[in-house]
Amino acid sequence: MEATAVAGTAWLVLPTYNEAANLAVVVEAARANLPTGARILVVDDNSPDGTGEIADRLAAADPAIEVLHRAGKEGLGPAYIAGFRRALEGGADFVLEMDCDLSHDPADLPRLLAAAMDGADLVIGSRYVAGGGVADWGPLRRVVSRGGSLYAHWVLGLGVRDLTGGFKCFRRKTLQAIDLDAVEAKGYAFQIEMTYRAIEAGATVREVPILFRDRRAGVSKMSGTIVLEAIWQVPRLRLRGVR
Repeated sequence: MEATAVAGTAWLVLPTYNEAANLAVVVEAARANLPTGARILVVDDNSPDGTGEIADRLAAADPAIEVLHRAGKEGLGPAYIAGFRRALEGGADFVLEMDCDLSHDPADLPRLLAAAMDGADLVIGSRYVAGGGVADWGPLRRVVSRGGSLYAHWVLGLGVRDLTGGFKCFRRKTLQAIDLDAVEAKGYAFQIEMTYRAIEAGATVREVPILFRDRRAGVSKMSGTIVLEAIWQVPRLRLRGVR
């Protein structure tokens, strides 16, 4: 059964690259938890494993699903920016984002939407507030993730606990207030940059506790290059400013 309708149109943006094993399951679960009238936008970077073709089949069977095909793999940030632009063009009042590997529970989508409807400009599904947490990770992955959030928190001086989280809900006006052309980060630093830019634009942020689980299938996109990007992008944001 779908969630209760919200006052406004919600779009869920799902960036994909080689998520053939997860996409159909994630989309089905998201549809069951999104409100009536919501849309799902799959942004596929020409996945060689056939993810794009699966997305096309899902879209052909369900008018609430749309697919945006991109020429190749350019990174998480550019994929999300393309998705955000399409959602805004399509009239989205609320734009949600989540990973397409079941590390984010689609059952939490209504809670993020409810917080945005209650007035928050940006809602973050947070692992690091009371009630939140991480399952299935080893010590090294926990240290990298928590350390990344603490590092960004310290450098940028923000009161957000989970700055690297990728489970979010933006109000339309929040995305419109951000200069999407100026967003530079391509990897997971994109999540830090978007939250920082939203706050600099005057957004109010609320963190909703979630339990994050490791992906069930497929291969993680995390790499040393992505970690290094985050290390140098964070102070760059603070030093140059974003306004």
